[in-house]
Amino acid sequence: MFEIHPMPVQLDPALVALLQDVETATVGHVLHSGFMDAALRAVLPEARVAGTAVTLRMPHADSTLLHHAMSLVRPGDFLVIDRAGDTRHACWGGVITNAAKLAGVAGAVIDGPATDFSEIRRCGMPMWCRGPSAITTKLLGLEGAMNVPVSVGGVSVEPGDAILADESGVIVLKPAEAGAMARRALAMQAAELELLARLRAGEALAAITGASAKIEARNAAGR
Repeated sequence: MFEIHPMPVQLDPALVALLQDVETATVGHVLHSGFMDAALRAVLPEARVAGTAVTLRMPHADSTLLHHAMSLVRPGDFLVIDRAGDTRHACWGGVITNAAKLAGVAGAVIDGPATDFSEIRRCGMPMWCRGPSAITTKLLGLEGAMNVPVSVGGVSVEPGDAILADESGVIVLKPAEAGAMARRALAMQAAELELLARLRAGEALAAITGASAKIEARNAAGR
């Protein structure tokens, strides 16, 4: 049986634009949750994208639902695919890559493998997965669920969540919190540029960050 729910409300384009300037590693200086398993790696290391989570749960070797989803996705959607523990079959390959790219899909993350990496790179399709596999899914027409809560890379994802992904990983943010987090991260990135300028001017990193002062204070307290 296939469980298909309506498409989620898309993120405000202004929020997406804001998120696309944010590095996931900058958010990692603030948050400890919401980050998918680091084994989900970027096929295109240079890509950084943000989009609206459209979720799929696709058990075992059946990719029927993913083909159906290609007629529903919208520009700016980010596909989040729960493979229900199947790490053997690649549900994503060259044909899906082209269909998703033509539909304007921002990116995709699969809790499992993909195939046809050369075509993914040729199309410039931002994709995160657990690596390649030559064993593919089939159009079995058995079951699946779309736009339901899923678990991908150890993180719960709901339809409509904000997804931010780059070379360092994939993070899930709630839309109501994403704007504030993005602005905080961008301020941190601006501060980092100032720090780098001070380093180039000859200042020591430990003096700028206060690391040396912390060590001295700790040692003095222990005497």
